[in-house]
Order: sequence, then structure tokens, then C-alpha cells
Amino acid sequence: MLQSMPIAEARKILNQLPDRFAAEPEASALAVTRRGRPVLALMPWSLYQGIVETLEVLGDEAECAALREGIHQIEAGECAVWEAK
Repeated sequence: MLQSMPIAEARKILNQLPDRFAAEPEASALAVTRRGRPVLALMPWSLYQGIVETLEVLGDEAECAALREGIHQIEAGECAVWEAK
């Protein structure tokens, strides 16, 4: 769930935000507002990395094609189950 906070308040508690995100996993990002309008998004680094990686895949036609093929194989039951040891 996206929460919002005025920029003045976010500035005061910036060093506490990592702990806040860790304590509230459902709080995936924080919209920082100025005069009631969102101007920044703060989020855990892992979420940011996931978004960047997703955009890289979606921006590469070959990777998108491989992803679609993999999904098709899974749906058709043409794949083996991999179990981590």
C-alpha cells in the first residue's frame, strides 16, 4: 500500500524509514508530497532493483520473447520442476 507524507515530515524521519519499511512489509513505497502533490517516491532498495531489472527485461525484445516462451512452456506443462538444495 502506498502511503504519503509531507516532505517536511519525511526530512525529519529519513533515517528511520528503513526500519519502518522493514516493520511494515505491505508498505512498499512512500510518496513524499510537497503542497499536497507527490514529488518523490521512497522505497526499499530491493524493490527499486526489482523494478529496474523488470524494465531492462521489458526493454529487450529477445528477453521478452524468451520470457513469453518460458511462460508458454510452464502453462503447457513442458518444463521440469527445479528444486534448490
